[in-house]
Amino acid sequence: MTQPQARPESVGTVLVAGAANLAIAVAKLIAGVLSGSAAMLSEAVHSVADTTTEVLLYLALRRGSRPADARHPFGYGKESYVWAFLAALFTFVAGAGFAITHGVTTILVHEHSGDYLVSYIVLAVSFAIESVSLARAVRQVRSESRRWRTTPRRFLRLTSDTAVKAVFLEDAAALIGLVLAATGVALSQLTGDELWDGVASILIGALLLVVATVLAHSNISLLVGRAVPERLRGEIADELAALPAVRRVDTLLTMQLGPGDVLVAAKVDFDDEASGARIEAAAEEAERRLAARHPYVRHVFLDPTSGAGPRNGREPDGPAA
Repeated sequence: MTQPQARPESVGTVLVAGAANLAIAVAKLIAGVLSGSAAMLSEAVHSVADTTTEVLLYLALRRGSRPADARHPFGYGKESYVWAFLAALFTFVAGAGFAITHGVTTILVHEHSGDYLVSYIVLAVSFAIESVSLARAVRQVRSESRRWRTTPRRFLRLTSDTAVKAVFLEDAAALIGLVLAATGVALSQLTGDELWDGVASILIGALLLVVATVLAHSNISLLVGRAVPERLRGEIADELAALPAVRRVDTLLTMQLGPGDVLVAAKVDFDDEASGARIEAAAEEAERRLAARHPYVRHVFLDPTSGAGPRNGREPDGPAA
């Protein structure tokens, strides 16, 4: 079987997002220092956290695509989820923690904001740059959802490519955060009360908490060993049940080993008169068919089994079910 490679689309999406976030972080930091706005400083930390996240996601894509070796016969796909989880953790601790803490401090101390104009200019430019990065992520999500014959929303929920999912959610959160920051700065300027600036900072922190929690949960699920979506599992079961000499598929187990890397293991009840040669041919045919229809299925293991007796508490899969 060929080994999975880092998807060029995902790598490009991560690099574009990282470059955009780095430029935006510098601009926001300068504006935050000049204006003293809590929301602007929170947005600066937000962009720093996003930039760090993109670096970790890039490492996830590169290290997760390394070929299998003697110590890691199924490759390094799951390592990508480790780095992606660390990225989510960094967003949770650094981004959300700072934004909420600084927002509370601003409300209690009522620090005065300085030059509002600088903040507005930086927020407008940041919104334009973040929109470009999000547009690329949206194009990839739509392209992938069409390839998987599903909706973009369902693709984001079930995809094993956590890099594109992270970039999409973070860019969307960044645009929402910019709107919150602009609202907080504007209300503080209009009312002369820094309460609104602090509230905007806290809301930005809460937004980061939500994004980090969603991404962390997704990566933990994949690290533990998540099965493929039910529709894909049904298609795999049908392919196996249609093999020559196969009576039914008694048990079907699948696991996401990494982005675009799926393992399939099944207990298969062959015809009683099937010879060893026919069973071997069926196993090779199973691998060929699944690889042709589902290129991400890279490991296929069939275990010939008797049709009698319990099957690990599972109902039969395929047409016999």
